[in-house]
This record gives sequence, structure tokens and C-alpha cells, in this order.
Amino acid sequence: MSGYLAVLVVVLIFVVIFQIAKASEYVSILKGEKKARQQSNRVNGFLLIIFLILGLVGVYYCNDALKGKIFFEAASEQGEGIDNMIKWTLWITGIVFIITQILLFWFSFKYQEKEGQQAFYFPHNNKLELIWTVIPAIALTILVAIGLRHWFRITSDAPKDAAVVEITGKQFNWLIRYPGKDGQLGRKFFKNINDANNPVGQDWDDQLNKDDFMATEMHLVVGKPVKLIIGSRDVIHDVGLSHFRLKMDAVPGIPTTLWFTPKYTTTEMKDKTGNPDFVYEISCDQMCGSGHYSMKANIVVETQEEFDAWTAKQVAQYGVAHPAEAPVAKPAEAPAAATDTTQKVVAANEVKP
Repeated sequence: MSGYLAVLVVVLIFVVIFQIAKASEYVSILKGEKKARQQSNRVNGFLLIIFLILGLVGVYYCNDALKGKIFFEAASEQGEGIDNMIKWTLWITGIVFIITQILLFWFSFKYQEKEGQQAFYFPHNNKLELIWTVIPAIALTILVAIGLRHWFRITSDAPKDAAVVEITGKQFNWLIRYPGKDGQLGRKFFKNINDANNPVGQDWDDQLNKDDFMATEMHLVVGKPVKLIIGSRDVIHDVGLSHFRLKMDAVPGIPTTLWFTPKYTTTEMKDKTGNPDFVYEISCDQMCGSGHYSMKANIVVETQEEFDAWTAKQVAQYGVAHPAEAPVAKPAEAPAAATDTTQKVVAANEVKP
């Protein structure tokens, strides 16, 4: 309630100021056009100073109120560096923003039209132009270099022990494929695509495809590097991993890659955020059609034991596409103890007269 009252008071103050300004303007008109213009400039200059003060206070208040509520700590090791880069960028641009806005509004107030004050024609100054060209160029070059360093890091060769996951975008969902026990993904060919049982077009003549399996969500092991092989079946999509501070385009016919190391399990992030329904998400960060808004999938970050238990339940896509060739479960053998007992009973019957 107090918040609404504060807003109402501010609105009323602006209404009063506006009415005073209009009344002053009408009075000034009676005195002459020049005086009316000067009076209007004085009012506008005063309002600009008020707007500057309220704007800076509002920026500070919003920053303090929303600090730590919009973006939580990066959930990947690579995301830590990207967060630091963003913080430095905001500090540098924020300082420049505050200085330039203060000068802009103050100059508008200080150098308004007045009696006996004449504008100074200032067409050129080499020193000033050198300062405001070289200093921003150096600062931006440093920021770009830091950004490139992080970019080259996440797109470089992944560690040898990194897990491999393939993610393919299509309108409007993600197709996620895992290698089986051999740790290698099999070949695929776009002409083999069949939404019923072969959504990414696996080549069944390739033995590496025999144990690859598909999933509707991505499972990752905490603390273990993972390499994503990214592609698209139709238009350009974009794999957005906001919690990990990463993104990469999914381009038809051109595989792209990135790798990262998750820092926290999904359970740990639920505790950190205080949200029992928290999930890591994959979003599409490239407008890709009418169903773009719905194109997302979940990521589960878990321990190695939980990941192994999950993979043990998955069915190879080859078995889905060739159900007739799926291995038939062998009947359970009788326990050894029961077999021994049966043999003793038969032997006892044989020795009876």
C-alpha cells in the first residue's frame, strides 16, 4: 500500500509542476516571445535535473532490489569466466553511462538561454577527439579480446575424458542422442530420417549405431566435462544454456560444438535457488517459426552413480527401429540349491526296493 501512495505522490508532484509551468508560460507569453522562451527553458532545465536525480535513484534502487534475483551463480566452470566478463563490461559501461548522463542533463540546465549569455562556437579539437576515440577503442578491444578468449575456450577440443552428447534441433523440439558403451556416435544420413523410429537418420549399417540411444531430456554428470555436437534438421535454431552461460547455433548441414563442465547437480541448484521445482533448461534462442516459444527441453545434472543407473534403463534406437531383432530375454534358471535338492530326491527314490 505504501508503494502505491509513493507513486501517487510522485505523480501529483509532476502534475503540480506541469501546471505551474503552463501558468508561467501563459504569463510569459504576455510579456513577449523571447521571455516566454527563456521562461520555458528555465522550467525544462529544472525538470531535467529532477529527472536526472530520480533516474539515478531509480537505477540504484532497481539494482539493489533485483541483485541476485535475476541471474544466479553460473552453473558451469566456463560460465564463471563469462560472468566475470559481463560484470566488468557492466562496470565500465555503467561508469561511462553515469558520467555522460550527469553531464548531459547538467549542461542542459547550466547553459540554457539567458540574458547576456552567448553560445560559443566550438567546431574542432584534436585533443578531445583523440581522447574520446582512443580510450573507448582500447576499452572495447580489451573486452572483445576477453570475449574471444572465452569463445575459443568453449569451442576448442574437449578433454579426452569428456562425455559426448548430440543434440539436434527441429521444429519444434530437441532430439538428444547418446553413444552407447562404445562411447562413439554412429554415422547418420539425412535421407534415413524417419520420425517414427529414426528421427536423426542413423545409418544402421554402421555398427557404432547399434548401441546409441535417444532421450527426451539431457542427463549430465556433475564435475565431468561434456561435449555437445549440435545440428539442425530444418532451419537455424540455437541451443541456449542460460544457467551455464552458453549458447551455440544449430545450423542445418554444419555441425557445431561446444563443451563445458557442470558445477552443481539439479538437487544442489534447488537448494541454492530455494526453488523445489528448479530445472536446467535448453531453450531455442533463435526465432525459428510459429512454435519457437515451446521449443525447450530439460537437463538433469546428477552424480555418476545416478547417471549410470539412468543409462542402464535406456533402449538402443536400433532396437526401437528393429523390434524383431531385439534380443529375447532368457528364462531365469532355477537356483542351484533347488537343483541339488531335486537330484537328492530322485536318487533316494531310485534306491527304494
